[in-house]
Amino acid sequence: MDPSSSVKVGTRKSQLAMTQTEFVVGLLQKQELSVAFKIVPMSTVGDHILDQPLSQIGEKSLFTKELEVALEKKEVDFVVHSSKDLPTTLPDGMVIAAILEREDPRDSVIVSSRHSFKSISELPPASVVGTSSLRRSAQLIQKYPHIIIKDVRGNLNTRLKKLDAPEGPYDALVLAAAGVKRMGWQNRITQVLDPSVCMYAIGQGALAIECREGDKETIELLSHLYHAETALRCVAERSFLRTLEGGCSVPVAVCSSLDNQVLQLEGGVWSLDGAESITGESSVELPTLQGNFCDINSVFVGVVSSIINPECMKLAEKLGAGLAQNLIQKGAMDILRKARADTDLKKNAVVKQ
Repeated sequence: MDPSSSVKVGTRKSQLAMTQTEFVVGLLQKQELSVAFKIVPMSTVGDHILDQPLSQIGEKSLFTKELEVALEKKEVDFVVHSSKDLPTTLPDGMVIAAILEREDPRDSVIVSSRHSFKSISELPPASVVGTSSLRRSAQLIQKYPHIIIKDVRGNLNTRLKKLDAPEGPYDALVLAAAGVKRMGWQNRITQVLDPSVCMYAIGQGALAIECREGDKETIELLSHLYHAETALRCVAERSFLRTLEGGCSVPVAVCSSLDNQVLQLEGGVWSLDGAESITGESSVELPTLQGNFCDINSVFVGVVSSIINPECMKLAEKLGAGLAQNLIQKGAMDILRKARADTDLKKNAVVKQ
């Protein structure tokens, strides 16, 4: 990259988003010492509407649209996202240029400092657990029918203030462990939920960097941050979600791993009340992971192959789609259609109020 150039990096304004973006820029600065990076913070629809559950806002790309518009207008050169915020179908002309090594993808529990309890199972009956995720609420209700789930919105700082308030409505919160750790608040975590209790969101724990399709210079710059194992896991997860036509309005969750060239994916769908669920798992053995840089033309569920062998990416994509098809044959779409209908009813009820 031209040493005299200045690279503009788009991000959301939240403290977590800024922390994540500063982390990415710090890594790039070590590779490109002479390049100046400028962070451009922006607000998104999801940042502005804080009085409604995410599933009831009725917008796609809640945390990405404004960033992608800036990218399209060339106001920024690339954008740093939490991978779980990115839809499985990106706008025309956009690609995920790199996926960084994954932080802990699991969900964490933070019990209010008012209590001595450490886990959800210890909470007394009718305790209120806050989460903004239908995926979490459906699985937690299924496993812990004694609790009450209440929606909670806002950035991490805001949510923790609500939890810690003397007369606050929440006894515990469930948050992505990765975000809590990146903020340096891991000492607040009282329990980490094993995927056998609560499978995680597609791409959770991974940072994804989006840029304009065909921008070889930027893709080459970002290749230094690309983590093959994480990217392959995320491609399988994104393919699973896209085949199910899922999103934040339905409970869909995954758990993945890549060991000794074997990529394994577990996934499931739930009804909103957790009463119905269908899960399954599948795996595939991969050939050599690393490819020759820079393959900017091979794209899998929005992710550029880049340094990864395209054949591996193709197998990962096929794995996710195949597992989703397997669940569809078992009736997954019936559960998801009912979940979408129930979500729409709640959304319409909010609009009429």
